[in-house]
Amino acid sequence: MGRGDLTNGEWERLRPFLPVSNRRCGRWRDHRQVIDGILHRVRTGVQWRDLPERFGPWKTVYERHRLWSADGTWERLLQEVQAAADAAGEIDWDIAVDSTIVRAHQHAAGARTDPPPPLKRGRTPRTSGRNAMAEPARPAGGGGAGVEGLGRSRGGFTTKLHLSADGLCRPLSLLVTPGQRADCTQFKPVLDKIRVPRRGLGRPRKKPKSVAADKAYSNSPCRDYLRRRGIRHTIPEKTDSQAARLRKGSRGGRPPGFDDERYKKRNTVERAINRLKHFRAVATRYDKRGYVFLGTATAAVVVIWLRT
Repeated sequence: MGRGDLTNGEWERLRPFLPVSNRRCGRWRDHRQVIDGILHRVRTGVQWRDLPERFGPWKTVYERHRLWSADGTWERLLQEVQAAADAAGEIDWDIAVDSTIVRAHQHAAGARTDPPPPLKRGRTPRTSGRNAMAEPARPAGGGGAGVEGLGRSRGGFTTKLHLSADGLCRPLSLLVTPGQRADCTQFKPVLDKIRVPRRGLGRPRKKPKSVAADKAYSNSPCRDYLRRRGIRHTIPEKTDSQAARLRKGSRGGRPPGFDDERYKKRNTVERAINRLKHFRAVATRYDKRGYVFLGTATAAVVVIWLRT
């Protein structure tokens, strides 16, 4: 077993939730060998063609990663690992939200601008279970860099990762947008993407106990959204917003509540970002397609959950 490969215990936690057939040539090539190849590339950022021979054909590894990024297999694996942690009471639901800039390598440019071909009749875009077929579905794409989550910011050619993290510095949900996209615009989508299934009966858990965020999320739509859902929050008030409220006098309303001690726990999301960027294929984006890069980041998050 090489450095960074799945241990026997980690493999047994993932194995029950992997698809077993692709309906074309019988069973898949050994999942464990391919996953180890994917994780090696995610950890090192090596080009797919330069993968060591012990992982098998590089194209098989790449196509499996592309396929699982497209049909939601990586996200489903993440949810199953989170469900096991939640059943054991190991998730701290006092969460924090933030984003981070990822510099895009020049190889990330040049994705085809024409939309992908439609799925053939009878094929499904998701893998619904271990015995179901994982089809080579492709999310809607094409149309330029913006659609692929690439943009221009002060850092240059960049992508932005928006995420929420639990109190133990583990990402709960991820979104990919162009680098210039404002943080507050993705606040609701990143919280709505939290979905931790419950073992046995019951709906997936989507509502945290509390949310901490920095001033980038200090606006009325974010606060109103949390208030409607009944979620306690700690978000500092911007200086200009405070000045405008004071100028209005009694018409300005009361200042938003702020808990200094709770806000100190916001560093959990910063530490989660630090863990995530230990994976070089996440710290620098090499993937041309947005959904493939999201799959790369999700695979890194799965490893974080397995090993913390």
